[in-house]
Amino acid sequence: MPIPSTARAARVAAFLALAPLGAAGCQSSGGRSPADAQADHQMSQALEAGPHMTLTPTRPATHADSVRAAAVADTLRLAIARYADVRVADADGFRPFAPSVKRQKVLHYTRYAWAALAAFSFDPAKPTSLLYRREPDGSLKLIGAMYTAPARASLAELDSRVPLSIARWHLHTNVCIPPLWRRARWSEMRDGKPVFGPLSPIATREACDAVGGRFRPRVFGWMVHANVLEGDDPAVVWGMSHDGMAHGHGPES
Repeated sequence: MPIPSTARAARVAAFLALAPLGAAGCQSSGGRSPADAQADHQMSQALEAGPHMTLTPTRPATHADSVRAAAVADTLRLAIARYADVRVADADGFRPFAPSVKRQKVLHYTRYAWAALAAFSFDPAKPTSLLYRREPDGSLKLIGAMYTAPARASLAELDSRVPLSIARWHLHTNVCIPPLWRRARWSEMRDGKPVFGPLSPIATREACDAVGGRFRPRVFGWMVHANVLEGDDPAVVWGMSHDGMAHGHGPES
C-alpha cells in the first residue's frame, strides 16, 4: 500500500535528521569509524544535561501524573511484548538505527512510519523505536521502547504525552559535524578529544565554523525512554539511561 505523501515526506525528513550521527565515517582498523564509536557512546550512556544534551526541567510529581505515566507504561508493555523476538520486529518494519555500529550495548530498532506519526500525535502503543540490550551471549533482549516528539514541541505538549514530573525528555543539541564528503575528518582529534560529534568540546556555531564544520543546533527531536520490561518501578521504567539503569538505581533483580 503506498505511503501517503505527508507520511512519506515525514519519513524522509526523519531519516535525514537521523543520518548525521549514524552515518559511517572513515573506518578504523577495527572496522568501526570514529563516528560509529561516538554514536555508540551517545546511545548507550546515562543521560545527563550538558553542552550536547538538553533535558526537560524537573517538577513536583502529583498522583495524577503517576497514574497517567503508569497507564502509558502499561499500554506500551502490552503493545511491544510480541517483539521480544527481534525477528518479529524486523518483519513488522522496525529497522536498526546505525547498523554499522557493530558492538552497540543497546540497539534502537526504529519504525519510521511510527516516527512520522509521532511528529503529529501520540499513541502510547506505537513507539518510534524498540530498545534491545545486547546480552553477554550476544543475544538481544527487549527492554523497552523510545517515544519521540518534534523539536518544536512545547513543554506542555511533552507533558501531555509523558508527564514531565515522572520522566525527563531529552534533546541532542549543539553538535559540530564534518563537511559533506569529508567523512575522514571524523577521526580528527585535538588535545586528546574529538573535533567533531557529541564527544567534542565544540558546542557553539562560532567554534564549529572555526574548524570548518557544520553546526547543528539540534539533532533529532525530543526523546524519552521507557524501560517497561525491566520492572514496574517508575524510577527504572523512566530512568535516565538507555539500558534500564536509572541514576541511583541498579537493574531490577
